[in-house]
Amino acid sequence: MTLSRVSPPVALLVSFLLAVGLVLATLPAETTVAFDPRTAIGPLAEPADWMNAARGLPDGRAYAAALEDAGAVEALTADVDPALAAAEWTLMGPTNIGGRVTDLAVDPTRPDTVWVAAASGGVWRSDDAGATVQPAWPDDLTPAIGALAVTVDGVVFAGTGEANPGGGSFTFGGTGMYRSVDAGVTWEHVGLSDTAAFGRILVHPTDPDVIWAAAAGHLYLPGGERGLYRSVDGGDSWELVLAGLNDTTGAVDLAMDPTDPDRVYVAMWDHLREPEIRTYGGEGSGLWVTLDGGETWSVVNAADFGPGNADIGRIGVAVAPSSPEVVYVSVIDTFGRSSGNGLFRSSDGGGSWERVGSVPSQSSFGWWFGRIFVDPADADRVWIPGVSLSVSSNGGASFSSSGGVHADQHAMVWDAAVEGRVYLGNDGGLYRSDVNGGSWQKATGEAWTQLYTLDVSDLDPSKLLAGLQDNGCVRNYSLGSTPAVDGWDSFGCGDGLEVQFNPTVDTTIYGCSQYGACSRYALGGELVGTPFVGTSVARTNWMAPVEYHGGSSTTMYYGSERVNVSHDTGLTWQAISPDLTGGGELEIDPAGYPYQTLTTIAGAASDPSVVWAGSDDGLVHRTIDGGETWERVGEGVLPGDWVTRITIDPADADVVFVTFSGFRTGDDAARVLLTRDGGETWADVSGNLPAAPVNDLVLVGDGRVVVASDVGVFVSLVEGGGEPVWLAVGGNLPKAPAMDLDVQPGGLLTVATFGRSAWRVQLPPASASGLVGSGLVWSAGGLWTSG
Repeated sequence: MTLSRVSPPVALLVSFLLAVGLVLATLPAETTVAFDPRTAIGPLAEPADWMNAARGLPDGRAYAAALEDAGAVEALTADVDPALAAAEWTLMGPTNIGGRVTDLAVDPTRPDTVWVAAASGGVWRSDDAGATVQPAWPDDLTPAIGALAVTVDGVVFAGTGEANPGGGSFTFGGTGMYRSVDAGVTWEHVGLSDTAAFGRILVHPTDPDVIWAAAAGHLYLPGGERGLYRSVDGGDSWELVLAGLNDTTGAVDLAMDPTDPDRVYVAMWDHLREPEIRTYGGEGSGLWVTLDGGETWSVVNAADFGPGNADIGRIGVAVAPSSPEVVYVSVIDTFGRSSGNGLFRSSDGGGSWERVGSVPSQSSFGWWFGRIFVDPADADRVWIPGVSLSVSSNGGASFSSSGGVHADQHAMVWDAAVEGRVYLGNDGGLYRSDVNGGSWQKATGEAWTQLYTLDVSDLDPSKLLAGLQDNGCVRNYSLGSTPAVDGWDSFGCGDGLEVQFNPTVDTTIYGCSQYGACSRYALGGELVGTPFVGTSVARTNWMAPVEYHGGSSTTMYYGSERVNVSHDTGLTWQAISPDLTGGGELEIDPAGYPYQTLTTIAGAASDPSVVWAGSDDGLVHRTIDGGETWERVGEGVLPGDWVTRITIDPADADVVFVTFSGFRTGDDAARVLLTRDGGETWADVSGNLPAAPVNDLVLVGDGRVVVASDVGVFVSLVEGGGEPVWLAVGGNLPKAPAMDLDVQPGGLLTVATFGRSAWRVQLPPASASGLVGSGLVWSAGGLWTSG
């Protein structure tokens, strides 16, 4: 989520907003205007705001409940359709690209073993010093991991839920603390279920029973289990030893004196995300220290970064292992900038402090990083994670960048058993250096990539394209190569969003960066992409829709607030609709997130004049004359929530499925709606789907419909009367959110997951399980008819 990858119009807006922010930061100290983060202008919304905007449910606990629902559907599937339950998903990659790593832990009991926390991909382990990795996390647990630690006797603790609020911390919130005593083979839930996100876990250097957990709390909700927790019985029970000053403050970082483990520093962070504003700082933020193992606490340096200041944001803290009296603190303001606060150093254990400068490389989203790392052998050698990895050899007085790694840094850890060995985790994955950060080697087998979208070639189903969070648009082959799980190759984009193959010429492909910056690539991406020309755009979604008209290899659509059409495979474009949203009236986010945009477009394969479009503010429109006129459908009947997908039956333009995500408006139910008469009447066919956003829907062609949701992939087998029944597809698909589906003739299904790469399964023949259905039954042609 680096601003250098933002498309040019967005970058100009960012520059303007940052300029305004700098003016705000330089207001005279004697101003009588109280700081109000709700009315000040912040930086442009970054990628996770798209994920959050569609899922901004006031009750952040819904995801954990949806996981339980998914488990119930899987159990039902095993009972009524064993063949479907036994269908095996196959990993398609990428394994050679990686994705966001939130924390790392070296195992003191197993040589060359390092543990890896993937943001929405579970826990991983490397037994060969970071050269390769293997999954060490159950597929049926929440994949969001915020913090890791390993005790002196080899017990591993994993705190679920990410505390970096721009990422999956809300969308894929945690379900508590987990413990493994067998190197990740099995995991036991050990409490703190209502914590939602962990910023850090620390373990006592000699006593394996003492564990500290920084509970950041729910991003969208006040209250819950937030603050600093301590266990003195190896994780069997937890005690809140430092609560926040208010119900939006949690703990986010920890540091311990290795020579005196009773001296512990904790960074508290007051922050709350609301659908329309990010308040990533507050009066509860500050640094505390205990000298007696958590019995008593005192505020550290109240003058510079103590509580009571609404402009204090995320704080990072580190103690120098070789000289524990040296302590470093980084302070970011509410809007993610370090210029108004900065980097501080104490040489006397926190008695006095010097501001040594700004925190480097934070851009405008310092809340994405918030950590400090000190070389265990040199108290003056300080590492700051940011967009780049910054290192100082003079105690923070000046910094340089450590190159050769992906952008956006989050975690570092040294291996005490091997001199000079250090591991790094960032948005590109896991790295190792054997020369103390002088050069870096990337791990292989990192199948925790976060995919937004994928597409499969209709000519050669072994060829895949994917759009990746922070890792561009990629394909699983390059010129002259055979597609492979470890052969994924970039062909463009910043953050990778929509990707497409031309249906009949798969050497013509398409890729989009954030906010609709899309290009057409000839020769399969071997040439520089040609940007779309002539689209009418007032505002675009983070993931602007790009779709071919069903059955066409020349006509395609692009969505802004309008539908744009190209009849020459994307070379030229023109608008064919008015504004099909609420008109921009909901653009209420001072940070600039563009609400009221189109999110999905579909053209009917049986009729080139029929096109449907849906928006993030819940409007659905269609045209039956190629765009000459448009009508709103389902007004007062459809949910009015974020429209995630419109799918038209290829045999009948009047049969249309529309899926919704209701989280942003407080509705945690799955929403799949069906019309058989072009939108005149509607039936809710959500049935027993888990209460989570439905992200995509495809028709298999044999009377089955498949959906991708935040908690899995499900297929309907509706026969008879009653409620529609959905079953889980296979049993080995990790619970990372399923974002996008592709189905090929014969039921070959491929899914993009946000955190566990892409997977493929061959659907078994349609079941004759005799499940009770909804009064809607499938006809021989695969259409819904009255039962």
